[in-house]
Parts: sequence; C-alpha cells; structure tokens
Amino acid sequence: MSATGERRERDRAHRHQLIITAARDLAETEGWDAVTTRRLAERVEYSQPVLYSHFDGKDAIVGAVALAGFDDLATHLRHARQSAPDRPLRALCRAYLGFATERPALYQAMFILPTDLKFASTETPPPLRAAFDEFVSCFRPDNERRELFAEVLWSALHGIAVLSDSGRIPLSGQEQRLDFLVDRLADTTPPMQAPT
Repeated sequence: MSATGERRERDRAHRHQLIITAARDLAETEGWDAVTTRRLAERVEYSQPVLYSHFDGKDAIVGAVALAGFDDLATHLRHARQSAPDRPLRALCRAYLGFATERPALYQAMFILPTDLKFASTETPPPLRAAFDEFVSCFRPDNERRELFAEVLWSALHGIAVLSDSGRIPLSGQEQRLDFLVDRLADTTPPMQAPT
C-alpha cells in the first residue's frame, strides 16, 4: 500500500473511532434516544453521508459501541480477577456489577439494544469470548462443566444488573446476592494434590 493509501486508512480508522466514541459519550450523557446520525454528524463535524460510509445506521453504531464495550469489560474483569487471587470469582462478580452500574448506556448497547453480535457461536467476536473466558477461568480446569457454570453465573449477574438498574430489586441486597451466587457456584478450589 502506498503512503497515501496508508494515510487514508489511518484517517478512516480515526473517523470510525471518533464516531464510536461520540455515540458512546452522547448515550452516556443523554441516553440512546439522543444518538441520531444528525447529532453524531454535528458532534464529529462530518456529514451524515460520511457516517453512513462507516455504518449502515444506528444499529451498526450501537453494535460497534457494544463490541468496544466487551473489550473494556474483558480488561476490567481480568484486572479484578488477577487482583484477588484468593477470591477471584467474588472479585469478578463485583467488577461485573460495578461495570454495569458505572456505564449504563454502554451496558445497554452490549446487552439490551439490538445488535448483530453473536454469543456462544463460532462467529462470536474475540472481545465477547475474552469476557466470557474471564468467567470460565474462575472455575477449576478439571470441571468439565465450567463453561456451563460461567454461563449461569453471567446470566444471574445480568439479571441482577438489569433488575437493580430498573429499581425492581434494591441495591441494598447486592452483597447478599453476591454471597449466595458465589457460595452456590464456587468450584474454584484447586484439586487436592496427592502426597509425594
């Protein structure tokens, strides 16, 4: 590729990221209803046709925001898990709920709004798989059902996050819920070593 072609690609990638960041910021401050191509075009100072040259519409923008969010989530969960080697599952659960609470619009893009992101599929994008693998890694390697445990745990945490956000369950019971989940699903003790 020529130097001019490389520069064009860098400029295009920069514009692409600028649109994603603007959509995420606008959603976090005003909600997803405020994210329109007109508003985004004003924010990034490009025309609507330029936006459409990057994304087919709002659903595609939401999908791009969600994908970037899964990358953030995987990093967030990894950090929490590694910072608490004695109780990685509890740390990961807390980090997940904190992520959902601190970034509600991003969480909506990742889990509530329509996207074409596929879970539990050969087409699952690497950031989604990386986030899921953080859950899996909290369970013993010799547990043949560790992916099932991870799915159930993630589903339960998602339910807690959504129900808490909507006010249907009180935040005051969060620690009890976490204790219950971790106590019921924890299978993180390493297998007993045979004496040598």
